[in-house]
Amino acid sequence: MNFLLKICERKRTELQKLVLETSLAKLPEQVDPCTTDVLSALKRNYRLQVIAEHKRKSPSKGTIRADSDPIRIAKGYEQSGAAAVSVLTDSAFDGRKEDLIAVRGAVHIPVLCKDFILSPLQVFLARSWGADIVLLIVAALKENELKSLIALVKQLGMEPLVEVHDAHELKVATDCGARLVGVNNRNLHTFEVDLRISEELAPAFDPSLVRVSESGIRTGDDLRRVWEAGYDAVLVGEQLMRAADPGNALEKLIGEGPTLS
Repeated sequence: MNFLLKICERKRTELQKLVLETSLAKLPEQVDPCTTDVLSALKRNYRLQVIAEHKRKSPSKGTIRADSDPIRIAKGYEQSGAAAVSVLTDSAFDGRKEDLIAVRGAVHIPVLCKDFILSPLQVFLARSWGADIVLLIVAALKENELKSLIALVKQLGMEPLVEVHDAHELKVATDCGARLVGVNNRNLHTFEVDLRISEELAPAFDPSLVRVSESGIRTGDDLRRVWEAGYDAVLVGEQLMRAADPGNALEKLIGEGPTLS
């Protein structure tokens, strides 16, 4: 958890500066509500849905694709069957708001703002950049903060992807109103990734929830494991971004995955 705590401390420092630079009173008036049906887009149909991610680097893995063109990559994802595109906007991943704005203008599928969101200001900004989905991490927020942010995200017509790591966090997420829940297969203490986290948590899900398995998805066999566990979608980033052509890599991965006969 130390990594997450350090990230959140840095983010709160950034937010102090952002608050001074932003007209909070006028911001709600400048944001148009989202009309995208995110839950329908990510619900499994004849195959597992894929949220394909754009990121240039990882704090734990270093540079992945320094010269990345988010528009080209996002278009490739959409053409290859992605249900949504995730865009890192946090500086630790060399993410930028301009990436999300560019991707939103380039694709027709939902766009996820992937960041460490701790305040309503970030929610309004994410929507102003064009986000349809925002990531909220249970481990980074107090329960009352999570509940308030979930309500705000929904009020703006977006959908929060609420990330959990265990059964306790899953209960907190659902008690706070989450409808779209992501299970992070990465252990925040050791950084090890294990798909068994998604598999073991699957029985605790309410059937009404749309569930996403995050991290560690690399092969068709990985897709098959989370499909059989009942997940609707997966979030895949590094595996695609390291490929020579991320769009082709996504098409190949989807082709290797399970489908309804």
